[in-house]
Amino acid sequence: MITINNKKDCTGCHACSNICPKSCISMDSDSEGFWYPVVDYNECIKCGLCIKVCPIINKKTVKNEPKAFACTNKDDAVRMESSSGGIFTLLAEEVIDSGGVVFGAGFDGDFNVIHSSADKKEELEKFRGSKYVQSKIGDEYKKAKEYLNKGVKVLFSGTPCQIGGLKSYLGREYDNLLCIDNICHGVPSPRIWRKYVDYREKIAGAKTKNINFRWKDAGWSGYSLAFYFENGKEYRETVGNDPYMKAYLKNICLRPSCYECEFKTLNRQSDLTLGDFWGVNSILPNFDDNKGTSLVFVNSKVGEAFFNKISDKMNKTEVDINRAVVYNSSAIKSSAYNPKRGKFFEDSEKLSFDKLVSKYCADSIIVKVKRILRKILKP
Repeated sequence: MITINNKKDCTGCHACSNICPKSCISMDSDSEGFWYPVVDYNECIKCGLCIKVCPIINKKTVKNEPKAFACTNKDDAVRMESSSGGIFTLLAEEVIDSGGVVFGAGFDGDFNVIHSSADKKEELEKFRGSKYVQSKIGDEYKKAKEYLNKGVKVLFSGTPCQIGGLKSYLGREYDNLLCIDNICHGVPSPRIWRKYVDYREKIAGAKTKNINFRWKDAGWSGYSLAFYFENGKEYRETVGNDPYMKAYLKNICLRPSCYECEFKTLNRQSDLTLGDFWGVNSILPNFDDNKGTSLVFVNSKVGEAFFNKISDKMNKTEVDINRAVVYNSSAIKSSAYNPKRGKFFEDSEKLSFDKLVSKYCADSIIVKVKRILRKILKP
């Protein structure tokens, strides 16, 4: 049976719980709020499938020659509702138009982030936009396999480790499967996210109605996190000033496996990789209009075929992938470990969210001075 001796060796992908023939593996939250497999030894038949399916224990090497593109959806309305260039929507709509189903990360009724599926275009809205929280896969691998075995086209999107878990769980290639991963900085704790939602609701005096991690009305480069509450109140703050995003970007609440990620590579298991094209203003200045540009890696023949199908609905330019990665190093480099992480989680049970972030995520004097100088020197 699966045993986790070091938490950095588990991404919480749920492959082991999905493969278990006795359903005796549950994914339980630890004290930090991350999911890890827990085996019911009374039910376990020691078949070993959970070990065979683990994508960390059984590392897969991919040999390919990915290509990179700068892309934007020609539909500006969809683009403004998306994290970057709105390319995911084009791919998802193509799959649904062919009678297929799309799996992705979205909010549940309490604004926890979970994986679910959609087979109608109007349902795709829940998958748009970044979700800076680890999503719970649940039994979505099983559901995807059921569709695949029936011959239904499936698009499955997730973090690189979630795609690794899916591929390992499936155990073979499917012609009717399109896998899309993202350029992932790392996944924050769902418990810390829950603490932040509760904090915002307490201040607003109402339950949350909607959340947008990437509100772009002030421009893509200066996006904000926005909360909308049932009493009509709103909260909006730029990424550099919002306390949750501060904690995220300072790497203080990420999953242990994110600091030594096994999936940081250009040779990916996914067919397509999507991300924000940071640095597009330097590489392709004429392409950047501050509404959001997607960086797309085409990793396989399947991915290339789908990418070509939607080409007439987007603006695209091929770029040197190595040059693009200079500005998007999360594609190949793990997040740096924050030495304050342990104390942060210890105090997360005692301090209010604002005091917690103020104590552990305050900017250094050097950073503050640089920020002031940028404002002074800004033309």
